[in-house]
Amino acid sequence: MRPEILFPFFKPITTLAGVGPRISVLLEKITGAHIVDVLWHLPTSYVDRRFSPTIAEAPDNTVVTLEVTVMKHFPSRNRRAPYKITCFDETGPLELVFFNARGDYLQKQLPEGETRIVSGTVERFNGILQMTHPDRMGTPEERDAIQTVDPVYPLTAGITNKLMGKTARAALEKTIPLPEWLDPTFKDRKKWQDWQDALKTAHAPEEEDDFYADAPARERLAYDELLANQLALALVRRTVRKASGRSIKGDGRLRKQVRDALPFALTGSQEEALKEINDDMGQPLRMLRLLQGDVGSGKTVVALLTALNAIECGMQAVIMAPTEILARQHMETIEPLLEGTGITPVVLTGRDKGKKRTAILDQLEDGSAQLAIGTHALFQEDVGFHNLGLAVIDEQHRFGVHQRLAMAGKGKHVDVLVMTATPIPRTLMLTAYGDMDVSRLLEKPAGRKPVDTRVMSLERLDEVAQGIGRMVSKGARVYWVCPLVEESDKIEVAAAEERFEHLQKLYGDRVGMVHGKMKGTEKDTVMAAFAKGKIDVLVATTVIEVGVNVPEATVMIIEHAERFGLAQLHQLRGRIGRGSAASTCLLLYGAPLSENGQARLKIMRETEDGFVIAEEDLRLRGAGEVLGTRQSGLPEFRLAQLPAHEDLLAVARDDVKLILEKDPDLKSARGEALRVLLYLFEEDASVTYLRSG
Repeated sequence: MRPEILFPFFKPITTLAGVGPRISVLLEKITGAHIVDVLWHLPTSYVDRRFSPTIAEAPDNTVVTLEVTVMKHFPSRNRRAPYKITCFDETGPLELVFFNARGDYLQKQLPEGETRIVSGTVERFNGILQMTHPDRMGTPEERDAIQTVDPVYPLTAGITNKLMGKTARAALEKTIPLPEWLDPTFKDRKKWQDWQDALKTAHAPEEEDDFYADAPARERLAYDELLANQLALALVRRTVRKASGRSIKGDGRLRKQVRDALPFALTGSQEEALKEINDDMGQPLRMLRLLQGDVGSGKTVVALLTALNAIECGMQAVIMAPTEILARQHMETIEPLLEGTGITPVVLTGRDKGKKRTAILDQLEDGSAQLAIGTHALFQEDVGFHNLGLAVIDEQHRFGVHQRLAMAGKGKHVDVLVMTATPIPRTLMLTAYGDMDVSRLLEKPAGRKPVDTRVMSLERLDEVAQGIGRMVSKGARVYWVCPLVEESDKIEVAAAEERFEHLQKLYGDRVGMVHGKMKGTEKDTVMAAFAKGKIDVLVATTVIEVGVNVPEATVMIIEHAERFGLAQLHQLRGRIGRGSAASTCLLLYGAPLSENGQARLKIMRETEDGFVIAEEDLRLRGAGEVLGTRQSGLPEFRLAQLPAHEDLLAVARDDVKLILEKDPDLKSARGEALRVLLYLFEEDASVTYLRSG
């Protein structure tokens, strides 16, 4: 359904000159598979080759472009020795140095007695100016092509900047003008170029200012991306709002039984959230609401009471979690609360196979299972419901906007409540949840004590490991989280295994380990042993980040805390302080700690307010890092930089409101251009909501 005008942009990168099968595999890691992905891969700095002094005037450690006469070649006598070429101009000598060089190639490129242009970084060695491996070499006639400003791109192993630059230029040559989707008055006021020209400018920086978020070309492109994001969300929201729903107003009998069974009173925030949710469910429109609550704020109870409202009306409800551990934990929390209500919840995960799975599917289809708890397994095509009225999706940041609507498609007019314990900055809320109403749980249940957070150097690791013995002897249960090393599961697992072996030598079989590469049954066995006190120290990777509930755990040790995002540290710390006992979190950092690292750990020490932490994380690291976008359903912007472009996001949101008021079906000339924009930024699914809306 993509418009024909965009066909050139979505051709594979292998159609670009110089990009064969081997190179394309490497390129795809950093750009993506299509030409448009290369266009979005903007440079992050530049090399200025315009400075062309004489040899005598060339400063140390500076990029220069020199015109020299080649004097003599000195091939290397062995592999370790460099190949050297002496050159000169009227002011003095220059030595070109090459390692692992091909002599025949250098003889051809730099023939003795000829004049050549060389460009690269120079430094003095024993009083002689040297240039090691010139970046560019050519004849005097090629000076203009050499003496340029070169953009510097983010790279991956096997891709040089020269190749990346050549690929970007080839991609730019494939672009064509597109119909203008911006309001002309707004565009003129901003003094922005057309889309195609802005893209070319962004790929051809000449000054440091060209990389700032407020550089006109970058602003224009960022706005385009944010406009596409906000328009897509608005179309989804409108579709949901226009879709008729069912008024769900239970008689309250089941909810009263559960409330009476609770060992605590609900907080004011929980009561307020339940009122907002019940009001939504009572409307003859579909509910799409986000429940945002910090770690330990009591979302599960709100989810259960919401589910019971649907069940009281003869409907079914599902609660979906991102992991088996969390799904089964929800089951353990909810099952005792339902005693005496006559409701027996079922749990469905990817682990359930054969007859057991078939039996659960039959119960869901005939309606005898009124409440289902599970994972992505609930999404699968063969899962059907008799009368699904409510879908609760937990840890929403692991799922995208279209997935939550897919769950709603499992029934007729299904209400959707999505929840997250990950505090999300207000700016990112607009980009990910602009289609939803939001409720917040701002209080923690009574009796929770603050966690004592301390920051310590990794140099004291042995001291900490020894100190665990004293803590365990007093009844403590300890999480020891191993460092996140890049994004490599192998390295992460190796780090966990190394720490496990170290602690096992000290404390024997009182130490257990869980990591992402273990089978679900293995993880559950270890977690159960930790929860029952059969092991006292749990060495873990971040698989314990979300939802793991062991109230007896009172100590959290996080190695290389500076490598984690603030939101992630906050999630990890939330695994302790869940009971009435005092708890301690030790953040171990590797020296030297950067200024940014110091600021982040200071925030962790000073506050437990997840919303404050999330805003600060966004300010310090930018949206690309917050929550770890690889594992999150948050939009991963290629051109927009939040919070630097926060003002543009607000403008885009307002622009979309006006657009849809004036042209709800996007049938005007600008509306047609906006359809192109949606497809350009791969918001294809939102166009289906345009049709259905």
